[in-house]
Amino acid sequence: MDGRVVHFEVPFDDAERAQSFYREVFGWRINTVPGLGYSTVSTGPVDDQGMPSEPGYIGGGMLARQGPVRRPVVTVEIDDIDAALAAVRQRGGSVVGEKVAVGDMGFAAYFEDSEGNVMGLWQAAR
Repeated sequence: MDGRVVHFEVPFDDAERAQSFYREVFGWRINTVPGLGYSTVSTGPVDDQGMPSEPGYIGGGMLARQGPVRRPVVTVEIDDIDAALAAVRQRGGSVVGEKVAVGDMGFAAYFEDSEGNVMGLWQAAR
């Protein structure tokens, strides 16, 4: 499906403080991925693969505040990341960094929209 919000990222300055905050205030389940400097976030029930098992909510991640992720980022799923990045450029946005492969799961990229907001793109592997 093209254009739906599928993920979020919350940057932090202090991992322990931020994770504690979101666990205690919202009950989020946060799991640190060793060696990546990234933590996955579950905001509701998940299946055996760690994906949301009920409609109506998304999961996300937390990472150190750096590079393009200085404020929370909303990630949109698209069918063709290269076409989406071209459309971003054509309509007054800009690409932030390069698209990157995320293991064998798919590709991710960041862009800045026409209003200066950094957003994410996700293309699942086919």
